[in-house]
Formats: sequence, C-alpha cells, structure tokens
Amino acid sequence: MYRVAPIQPEDLDMVFELYAAAAQFQREKKEVVVWPEFDRAMVQTEIEQGRQYKLLIDDAVACIWAIAFNDAQIWEHRENNSSVYIHRIATAASFRGQSMVKKIVAWGQHYALENNKTHLRLDTLGNNTKLIDHYQAAGFTFLGMFPLQNPAGLPLHYQTAPACLFEIDLTTTTHHNE
Repeated sequence: MYRVAPIQPEDLDMVFELYAAAAQFQREKKEVVVWPEFDRAMVQTEIEQGRQYKLLIDDAVACIWAIAFNDAQIWEHRENNSSVYIHRIATAASFRGQSMVKKIVAWGQHYALENNKTHLRLDTLGNNTKLIDHYQAAGFTFLGMFPLQNPAGLPLHYQTAPACLFEIDLTTTTHHNE
C-alpha cells in the first residue's frame, strides 16, 4: 500500500539527494538529457506553496515530484489554464521499475479533478524513446517534440533539447485508482 503526502520543509535535503541520484542515473544512461542542479530557493518555495509531493511505501520515500497549475513557458500556445503539470519525478533507486508513474497518474487524476482541472500534463526533454514509451504506458498521450521558443529563466536542461509534451485529457478518460 502506498500513500501520497506533501513534502515538508525538513525534507529539503532528501529532495536534493533524490535529484542528485536521478541526475547520476541519467548520466549513466549516456543518451538522455541530464538534470542540472536545481535552485534550492525554487524548491523551498514549491514546498511552502504545497506543490511538492512524495509517494511513501511503508513509510519509505519511493518517489517525489512537483506540480504547477500553469506552464506557459513550456507549453506556449498549448497552455489551457486548466491543467495540473507534473515536474521532476525522481524515484528512489530501490523503487525503480515498480510503476511509480502509474501511481502518480492515479493520484494526479484525482487531484486534478478535485481542483477542477481537465488535464494532467508533463514534459521531458530530448528523444528519450524509453521514457516516451514509459509515459504512454502510464496513460499519457504523446503530443510530440517541440523546440521551446523562450527557455530563458527555465532550469538549464531546457536550453539544450526539444520538449516532449504529454497529457491525459480527464474529460475523455476513464479514471482508475490502484
């Protein structure tokens, strides 16, 4: 059994440990965009705003992610102001391969509907075909790869590769809970 909880200020070091481990995992793959070191103040603000979450299995942190309610800089003209955007999913090494994204999707669908949103969205960067397939298997529709017109101010990895955009339209999707 798992549960989702907001990340607390005292979890900040754990968040950055998971980000560092995710970046190392990306480096080892050699074919994917590697996360930069994220700004601590940005993450602290997300925590204070209740936009950072952790998925716990038997009280162990299995994965973390952040959310936003708009993302016009990445989604550009596709921004609909009716979505929950999922960012920076980082899974603890001992939980990789255990369908964490499907669990996040189940939570995200419920969360989006509770907040009167019609879409669940996420993005990744570059032509990472395994990750594209993984997100599609979790229920997302792959909308394509798009070069960002104005990546200034975004984390550095957005400067180097096109964005792969994914969404689940909650107005047409049957919702499941695991």
